Amino acid sequence: MKIYSKFLPETKLRAKLIAFLGLAFLVTISFMNSGGKSGLPQGDSDNGGLALPGDFEAVVVVDSIGRARHLAVNSNGDIYVKLRVPDAQNRGSVALRDNNNDGKADLVEYFGDYPDTGNYGTAMRIHKGYLYFSTAGEVLRTKLTPGKLVPEGKTETIVVDNYKRGKYSHIAKPITFDLKGNLYVPFGSPSDVCQVADRQPGSPGQFPCPELEEYGGVWKFSATKLNQKQSEGTLYATGIRSIVGMDWNKLDNSLYAMQHGRDDMYRSWSNIYSSWQSALLPSEEFLKVPEGSHSGWPYTYYDFMQGKKLMNPEYGGDGKKEAEPGKYNMPLIGFPGHFAPNDLLFYTGDQFPERYKNGAFVAFHGSTIRAPYPQGGYCVAFVPFVNGKFSSEWELFADGFGGVDTIVNTSDAKYRPMGIAQGPDGSLYLNDSEKGKIWRVMYKGDKKNFGTKQLAGMAARKLTSPNVKTPDPEKDNLMRGQLAAGSKLYNTYCASCHQQNGKGDGTRFPPVAESEWVNGDKKTLIELVLNGLSGPITVKGVGYNEAMPPHSYLKDTEIAQILTYLRSSFGNNASFVSPNEVARYRKK
Repeated sequence: MKIYSKFLPETKLRAKLIAFLGLAFLVTISFMNSGGKSGLPQGDSDNGGLALPGDFEAVVVVDSIGRARHLAVNSNGDIYVKLRVPDAQNRGSVALRDNNNDGKADLVEYFGDYPDTGNYGTAMRIHKGYLYFSTAGEVLRTKLTPGKLVPEGKTETIVVDNYKRGKYSHIAKPITFDLKGNLYVPFGSPSDVCQVADRQPGSPGQFPCPELEEYGGVWKFSATKLNQKQSEGTLYATGIRSIVGMDWNKLDNSLYAMQHGRDDMYRSWSNIYSSWQSALLPSEEFLKVPEGSHSGWPYTYYDFMQGKKLMNPEYGGDGKKEAEPGKYNMPLIGFPGHFAPNDLLFYTGDQFPERYKNGAFVAFHGSTIRAPYPQGGYCVAFVPFVNGKFSSEWELFADGFGGVDTIVNTSDAKYRPMGIAQGPDGSLYLNDSEKGKIWRVMYKGDKKNFGTKQLAGMAARKLTSPNVKTPDPEKDNLMRGQLAAGSKLYNTYCASCHQQNGKGDGTRFPPVAESEWVNGDKKTLIELVLNGLSGPITVKGVGYNEAMPPHSYLKDTEIAQILTYLRSSFGNNASFVSPNEVARYRKK
């Protein structure tokens, strides 16, 4: 400071000192907020409830903005999210900004001046200065306004889909762009597996499948032409039942997609598949999608346990019969069934260790139809890119979204991972579809020494977490305890009328064995047990008049156990009943 005093008046020196100290203070605070690494905010002490590999941190950007779908992050760090359903003011998009780099959203603004019907908004992507997003029936865009959080340009319609002409299945519209500016949009199948009678056990598949003319594939459009109909696009690839996660890989200039596999195989084909096989099959397929390719739906499915593409039973399959070699596009990896892959992102940032460069992150929304085994998914996976190709093994990257150890019913999960986006600094953004929570995942460790030690915890979780691991056919069958308890309760409260063999007495009390009432609609059956019945009833073609008293005095758990036992005994073959379902239909 003596050096400065030779050249500067005292007042100027004092001003310089104050400015210098102020700058030092700001730098120190910034360093503290970033957790010791310049530019990155401090992670939450519990990582927002997430389990991550070692030296990764997560900060909750916002706790709840509504039922969020995909998200995108602009070059200045602003976040844009598409809501599945618009808010009360009919605004279907959300913009968020962090003003002080603490990782938390300081500004949260809802916007949208476009029709948003169909209950299935999905896509949110930034492309050449525009925000592109989708509803159930349209792909739209609006020009971003430099310096403004909310776009001020009018909304333009790029693609229009008259989805109401078919059934309301698989109508989500994720989007991606190639390096030439073309837009890619999938059109999901309106059925499960293109049967003559959709989702009816034993109904054969249609061959050739007529749906493939307009569904079950990806179409290419201009990214700038307005009001394009599907017929104006080009069918790029076919044989993919349903896509929600899709991305263009700039490294090899190719389209990649995650296929949602078909539904409950045990329900329709219990003579071929066990409930355990049905919980794990068919695989969710990670596909590289060349132009003109056919990935096999509805004729085939992929079995990750056998490592083979097999014929669906609707098309002559028996769980072993392989598809014709070379005819269909094979997956890079087959993930366990029903994990529900809802977003895909190739990591190109420099913040994470080299292991993650060019690898693929996949958000698994979580299953709904894995009973009687724990529901699976509810996590974010990672597929490394090694020596010019994707690994044949996947890793668990983020877990803990469910908030409970075992997810019995989908509604038990606190959060369900939905979207993935990369920030300008290489941070990874993840969001949830139930409440609209957003996490920012960061790495602050020594990138050069990242390896087995940091990965060990997540590798162990992959083998032990009920929502991720391969369930044991016996030990993880959630019906084991239900059946034992249900048998005891049935014999206590029901067998005196319906008999121990479930066949009734033939005159006063109807059979529960192979009964349409037991195997049919859950709601009707639950309400019957709760509220009782007086008056005539027909069971298996025979009329009965004896009254059945209400059993609402039993606990929800007890009724669920009785009905689960009934629906899986005495020749019955129907899905189990949960206490939550009983509570839903109980009269308050």
